[in-house]
Formats: sequence, structure tokens, C-alpha cells
Amino acid sequence: MTQPDLKAAIVQDAQSGRVLMLAWMDDEALRLTKETGEAHFWSRSRQRLWRKGETSGNTLAVVELKDDCDGDAILLRVDPTGPACHTGSLSCFAPWLWRRVSERAQTRPEGSYVALLLEGGPRKYAQKLGEEGVEAALAAAGESDERLVSELADLWFASYVVLAARGLDPAAVEDELARRAAEADARPGHS
Repeated sequence: MTQPDLKAAIVQDAQSGRVLMLAWMDDEALRLTKETGEAHFWSRSRQRLWRKGETSGNTLAVVELKDDCDGDAILLRVDPTGPACHTGSLSCFAPWLWRRVSERAQTRPEGSYVALLLEGGPRKYAQKLGEEGVEAALAAAGESDERLVSELADLWFASYVVLAARGLDPAAVEDELARRAAEADARPGHS
């Protein structure tokens, strides 16, 4: 089977503006997407059409579809029903560490430190988060830059484990920080 002419399809969350994924569309995928209102793509690895969410249930309801200026790429603004990435992350462009933690939280492979923390339950991963927070604070109070970076890396890792355990994505933290910044910017006298 010959591969059809493909266009890059950039998928963006219509609410947050976050880029969720890059996929490929041929004419048939574009037609089906327009007809059904759900994103359809061409799988280069499977050499077939597929509807996003056909196995995971994580569909993409298309809000807006636009061609780029020279017609070789498409922007799909969507309302996702779940994570866009096969790793369980909201976005395929999430930090690599989050993608790894999220994937290991889902699959729980033997020997994984993420799996070990999660199997210990909330007390275990909450304790780890607290320990790493204290160690990072102590490093910030007077240890070397290298030590501070090392302790912050441990804290970020532990934070990702807690988010994965609770079924949350780091994007929720980013959204909260953006909300707070917008709120602060809207205060009278803020420049």
C-alpha cells in the first residue's frame, strides 16, 4: 500500500491553547474529521486511518479546523476527553520526566521506583514529597548550587509521582500559576 499525501496536523486544546500533539492527515482523514466532528488521522506506523480515542476513549472533539498559509499543515483546535498522549500525559509535548513518570504509574513495571512509591500508597509518596521538600529548603539555605539543583530534581520527581498518583497532570499546576498571574495582572495599579 502506498502512503497517501499527508499534511501535518497540529492539535491544540481550544480552552488552554496548549499544543497537545502532532499527527498526520490525508484527504480521507480530513473528510471524516469534518463529517464527524472528531479527529481522524493517518497512522504512518500502521499504514491506516484511525480515529483518535478508538481504543483509549480519549477522543478529540474538533472546535475549529484551519489550514496554514501554504496549505501543507492543519491546525485542529479541540476539546479533548482525556489525555492526548499514549503515555497518559495531556500533551505529547510534556516534559520527558513527566511522560516517564506517567507511563510508569500506568504500567507499574517491576523494579521501577515510581511503582515502588505508588504501591506504598499515599503515606509513602506523601512522606517522600515532604522529605524532598525539606532537603531542597535546606540546600537553598546555604549549600552549593550543585546540591540545590540535585535536591530540587528530587523534589520535582517526587511532585510528579504525587501528581500521577492523584491522576493529575503538571499542566494543572501550570494552569493554576497562569490563573494567579492573570489575577495579579488584573489588580489596579499593577504595571
